[in-house]
Amino acid sequence: MIGRILAVVLAATLLAACASTATVKTDFDPKAQFGSFRSYNWITSDSGSDAVMPQSVVAGIDARLQAAGWKRVAEGDVHVAAHVTRVQGQTFNNFYSGIGHDLNWLGIGSGWPGYATMSVDNYEKGTLVVDMFDARTKRAIWRGSASGVLPDDPSRVNAAVQSALDRLFAGFPPGGASAR
Repeated sequence: MIGRILAVVLAATLLAACASTATVKTDFDPKAQFGSFRSYNWITSDSGSDAVMPQSVVAGIDARLQAAGWKRVAEGDVHVAAHVTRVQGQTFNNFYSGIGHDLNWLGIGSGWPGYATMSVDNYEKGTLVVDMFDARTKRAIWRGSASGVLPDDPSRVNAAVQSALDRLFAGFPPGGASAR
């Protein structure tokens, strides 16, 4: 139980990566008839891994698909899946002080010792990927991804998720073909 809660919290935190520095990409099948799709459903996994998907992501995607005129049903025209990943990273910052530090090896430095200081910044980078498949043909019709560095402040997570989803679904459905 604690492991599942921790996974949900970590996944939600990951989505903050989609904040102001998020990179958003979308791609779609130009042959897909987005204007003919009226409903969708979520693809569930037998392994139970869907429990890690934060409810705010599911609700956010639902809201954007419904705004496009699609309805969530048990067996829709389109199958939707979303995945979240995160990785740890570090940035190394070097600062050099003193005039002689860089030039002493040439013999023209001031002779005063220079100092080098290094600091390490830890960060998390997260990615959200949303895939959609035509239920009839089983072919991929749309993919969107948002990735970036997570904000340090956990209270900004939901706002970052919503902002990333806004950018991800800004041009959805492709070609302006709405099922409304």
